[in-house]
Amino acid sequence: MTFQELLFREAENRGFTDVEIYFVKKEVFGCQIYNGEIDQYEIAEDGGLSFRGKINGKMGYAYTEKIDEASIPYLIENAMENASVLIDDEGEEIFAGSERYAKGDFFSESLQEVGIPEKIDFIREVEKELLAIDPRFQPTDFCGIRTESVIKTLANNKGLNVSDKLNVLYVYVQAIVKDGEEKKTSFEFKVTKDFHKLNAKEIAQKAAKEALAQLGSKSIESRKYPVLLRNDAAAQLLAVYSGNFSAENTQAGTSPLKDKQGKEIASAKVTIVDDPFHEGGLGCRTFDSEGVATKKLTVVESGVLQSLLHNLKTARKEQTSTTGHAHKSSYKSAIKVGPSNFYIEPSLREFSELVSGMEEGILITELSGLHSGANTVSGDFSVAANGFYVKSGKVQYPVNLMTIAGNFYEMLKDVVEIGSDLVFPLSPIGSPSILVKSLSVTVE
Repeated sequence: MTFQELLFREAENRGFTDVEIYFVKKEVFGCQIYNGEIDQYEIAEDGGLSFRGKINGKMGYAYTEKIDEASIPYLIENAMENASVLIDDEGEEIFAGSERYAKGDFFSESLQEVGIPEKIDFIREVEKELLAIDPRFQPTDFCGIRTESVIKTLANNKGLNVSDKLNVLYVYVQAIVKDGEEKKTSFEFKVTKDFHKLNAKEIAQKAAKEALAQLGSKSIESRKYPVLLRNDAAAQLLAVYSGNFSAENTQAGTSPLKDKQGKEIASAKVTIVDDPFHEGGLGCRTFDSEGVATKKLTVVESGVLQSLLHNLKTARKEQTSTTGHAHKSSYKSAIKVGPSNFYIEPSLREFSELVSGMEEGILITELSGLHSGANTVSGDFSVAANGFYVKSGKVQYPVNLMTIAGNFYEMLKDVVEIGSDLVFPLSPIGSPSILVKSLSVTVE
């Protein structure tokens, strides 16, 4: 008898009706280089199993890292105790399964076969190439490579048994250039499943080019300007407010999008989707954390809010259907609502076209202080930014320390153009570059 069969049988003998297990196994390799030497090194295997079951009409939870027969009594006792102290479980249920599950190709065997020495040699080469570009570049303490491989399995006594397997590789480097008293930094990253397509020189040159471009910064008048948020900066901002598209948050009163379905919340240029099968996305999955089959969802279409993200519980509250967005941040976590690959849909317009179409404005390439400077309920934000002054369709010069301020929901309505350059900057939230009619820009 398997562990699962033994656990389910014993749980049913103890009075549980519906029971479920959620298993996660994660393997990680990470290495950071400083001046040619290994600065940080990590090989880790993490994972465990959560047990969820209904007893006396209430749902109990328990989890363990040890998956053996001796853990079975522990899981059952803990779940029973957990259920007994619940005042209200709001009608949680174990899902019997969807009619059909799409196949997902999220795992690369060739990536899995790349050896550790090869990965370390590659990231050493990135740093070496960067430092060779210009003597003003300093060794960076943020130059690394990381691979992650994850297996997720969900099974219950209603016959459901589904599994996903995915892996990914990240390369990241911070370029630091010092010219006299002036010191500038830039950050470049690459996410791939094909290690052999990576080019160390190309990554280093891109990081270097951006850092060097920031030297010689000048001041500009503090006022409102048209603002072009480059793809990675736009994705950072969207990530902060992405939770407001969750029905969990509208029901809790922490999202202003409550009762806005069918209403215009953004410019007609803006379409936002959540696509669990998007190639290049970091949140791919064929099922959610309740076992519901996932599919592409249009959240905002041409500016109109079409749907919020739902799990079974939030859907029941609103007498609608789940959208397959139940989410557990780990096997230890309770079930919440969360996106897969959530992004603003790109257009066919190149980034260079967006810049050339600006008579005057600011190009923002980096944002910082987002979590402290952004109010997710009101939508107001005031955050530090790096970027460039644009005049007559051309980037003129970098701008001294800036603060940009506005309101996220008003900004969505003020989107003038969208680029073709969709990116997911080390997160499942992505965006192309977006041109906004105006934001307040303050320069120190």
